[in-house]
Parts: sequence; C-alpha cells; structure tokens
Amino acid sequence: MDKWLWAARFFKTRTLAKTAIEGGKVQIDGQRVKVSREIAPGDVLRVRQGWDEREVVVAAVSDQRRAAPIAQTLYEETQESIERRSRAAEARKAAGAISRPTQKPGKHERKALERLRKQFDPS
Repeated sequence: MDKWLWAARFFKTRTLAKTAIEGGKVQIDGQRVKVSREIAPGDVLRVRQGWDEREVVVAAVSDQRRAAPIAQTLYEETQESIERRSRAAEARKAAGAISRPTQKPGKHERKALERLRKQFDPS
C-alpha cells in the first residue's frame, strides 16, 4: 500500500505514506488499511491530504516511482471527488476573502468572544 501511494505520487516519501496509512487517512472501501496491504486494480481508495480528500479507483499497480504523467495513469479520480474538492477550494477561497482583524482583541472584545463561545458551547 505505501509503495503504491509513493509510486502514484500521493506522498513524497514512503515514510509519509506509512504515517498517513497508520493515521487512518487512507481507506479502502471505507475501511482503514494496514501499510502492508496489497492493492489490486479496481480498489476504491479514499486518501486525505491536508484540506483535500480524494477518492480514486486503482487502475494499475506499480512499485516503482516514475515521472508524474506516468504516475497519473495508475489511478482515476472519481467525478464526485473532483467536484467535492473544487467546491471545498472555492469555500476556502471565499472564507479567505473575509477581512481579518489587524490586531489582537482587547479586553472587552475578548470577554465578548468568551461569552459568545460559552453560549454556543454544548458542554
């Protein structure tokens, strides 16, 4: 599993791929997997990297890391995954457009924020 993720260029090193698998960021058919799991063409992988989560179908298996255009032939990303990632990117871009304060909140603003947090805190 970690070799394929590395060969398909999802991760820069096999160590990073192994860490992601052990952290539950890689799933096959909705199930967590082990690093040594053998994959076959047709398996549906869900790989979470940072903000993005990709759902890909394994097209071919390779243990060797090749050039990026060759690595992209090892998998096909589902259309739903592409749409979901583009919507999430647009939402992040829109959220970044909101003006952020230029300075830390003062005493009164901090207390108002604390009251607001307590109001919506379920615990």
